[in-house]
Amino acid sequence: MYDENNSTYKPLHCFNRTWIKVFHKGQCLLMSSIQKAHLDRLYRKYNHAQFIKPDPLEILYRYEEPRDREIAGLIAALLAYGGVKQIVSGASNAVGRMGKSPCRFVIKSSRSELQNAFRGFRHRWTRGSDLVALLCGVRSAILDYGSLEESFLAGLRGEDETILPALSAWVALLRSASSKSSCDLLSCPRRGSACKRLNLFLRWMARHDEVDPGLWTRVPASKLIVPLDLHMHRIAKAWEFTRRKNADLKTALEVTTAFREISPADPVKYDFALTRASMRGDLPVRSFQ
Repeated sequence: MYDENNSTYKPLHCFNRTWIKVFHKGQCLLMSSIQKAHLDRLYRKYNHAQFIKPDPLEILYRYEEPRDREIAGLIAALLAYGGVKQIVSGASNAVGRMGKSPCRFVIKSSRSELQNAFRGFRHRWTRGSDLVALLCGVRSAILDYGSLEESFLAGLRGEDETILPALSAWVALLRSASSKSSCDLLSCPRRGSACKRLNLFLRWMARHDEVDPGLWTRVPASKLIVPLDLHMHRIAKAWEFTRRKNADLKTALEVTTAFREISPADPVKYDFALTRASMRGDLPVRSFQ
């Protein structure tokens, strides 16, 4: 560091700790500003309806009623593993078996009728029996609370920093009524899972813009957790949002905290734009340096 009195450099320890803290805080503010500029550019460029396809999110927009959309969205999100074409095909197959109104189908179908509807279904390692178990839990939640949103809100408190406590309670609720001791489609936050697919579903439900429909108006976007798949994990490490090697819940929360510094009211705002930019090769490995 430069000393104006003798035109020499001083080692860092010659400066008091207060100055050092201010210096590093300024560095962080500058870096956050640079990061935000990059992310806003990507958001403006890619966060548009024309870029949704191919994506499981497109399945929600086949329905008009919110209660149909939330069920179709949950299935589409939980089947979002594998190649995108395979995901859209598998989710379309599953949701298509429920007719014009997934909500009415779920409420009125008995367990045996659900089994008949999903007999022979397969999406990679997911079988029809997995969907039957899930939908038994969904039906119970709707009958008890009126909608999936209301069942989720039952576990959400104003003082919670994130939706994690509510998500944990909601998964336990759906599992308890799923007709199986463990519903394989529902990741368990209490076991340290990043719950990428559930957090993807919650992004669709709680955010509202040209891409995300934002059906759940009482779940604050500020409490959402980044849907951390291996792809987003790679980006987060490259941009030094995290140094953790495992794409687990701790890493997801750490990455979410980094995004919250940039966008406090909407930490998962850039999720869709980042994935689209990456798919199109418009994402330098170290965009913020």
